[in-house]
Amino acid sequence: MRRACRRQTVSVATANDGSSPQLGAVQRAALRRLGLTLYSSGDDYYTALAADLRSARTYIRLECYIYASDEVGTPLLEILIDRARAGCRVQLRIDGFGSHDVFDTGWEEPLRQAGVELEWCRRWSWRQPFQYHRRNHRKLAVIDDQCFYLGGFNIQRECSQRAVGAAHWRDTHLRVTGPLVAAAATAFDQYQARQRWWRRPGRNRADLGYLVPNLGLRRRFLLYRLYRRRIAAARQRLWVTTPYFVPPASLQRALVKAAKRGVDVRVLVPRRIDIALVQWASRAAYARLLRGGVKVYEYLPRMLHAKIVQIDDDWVAVGTANMDYRSLFINDELVLVLRQAEAGDALADHYQQDLALSEQICASGWSRRPWLGWLAELIGWLARRWL
Repeated sequence: MRRACRRQTVSVATANDGSSPQLGAVQRAALRRLGLTLYSSGDDYYTALAADLRSARTYIRLECYIYASDEVGTPLLEILIDRARAGCRVQLRIDGFGSHDVFDTGWEEPLRQAGVELEWCRRWSWRQPFQYHRRNHRKLAVIDDQCFYLGGFNIQRECSQRAVGAAHWRDTHLRVTGPLVAAAATAFDQYQARQRWWRRPGRNRADLGYLVPNLGLRRRFLLYRLYRRRIAAARQRLWVTTPYFVPPASLQRALVKAAKRGVDVRVLVPRRIDIALVQWASRAAYARLLRGGVKVYEYLPRMLHAKIVQIDDDWVAVGTANMDYRSLFINDELVLVLRQAEAGDALADHYQQDLALSEQICASGWSRRPWLGWLAELIGWLARRWL
């Protein structure tokens, strides 16, 4: 079903353990000066999040698409209960679809008795069945006015090397301090009201960057419009990392146009994926992109779940949105746009390390794939709007 480009295949013989990319001391220091900490290891992220939750004094705002009450999620629930009993206001928001079969409802009563404000987003209802299709896909934690976390990590054992070993998911998350913490708190608070707290980057912009949500019917396509505009303006590089790559035809055309005007356009997706139908739909776009000069890579060791768009040297979007129909047109998402070259350099280094564990797809080989591959891609593409 796939053929790699032999002359450009990246060797993975020396890095087949799937270890997470690492930053050098200079890069880590540069990010700290910006108020950023970058996590590619789920265990490191959960450890840092737990420490910040324990330090909370006035407010915890936490929302997550998949919150599992397993060996990863249970210790955090205990911290939330402890902080609520200590007088801290604690809000926990989880998605009705993403968490329905992994969150033990036996925790609901202890959480509420302790004072935790537990909110389920769009649980199944016979009265509003189509609401279940729209999901709160955000992964946001805001602690006091101290910091916030945003990125791709759900709270589940699949992301922990301690829990599942080498098969743990590869992802990216950020811890952010400084003026944007207030904007993150606003993003959390305005979720239910669906108010348009985001207007233009200039109105909620800090020196570091700004937050962009896909939220509410009137503002459903903010990310789609932003990506189209930025892709059209790209001049040097356009690097995409996403687990679920099912871009609409308009974004495919934009990627090809960028490649044809000399931009280094690369798309990195996982070869090992948790939803086969999504991979079929993703591969349906390969042929057009490869013919247009876009380079496509498949990450080999394990599931790659990071969601990052890097354009030129000083524009990076990190957050919860995939480059697919669901994230761009249906789900509630939240993305942090960074406008600092130091952040771009750090994430570009991560990208290069991931490419060293990836295999490039060759246009000539791809065109000769078996007919079963064509059939699977057709099925996936027909279902693309519902994946």
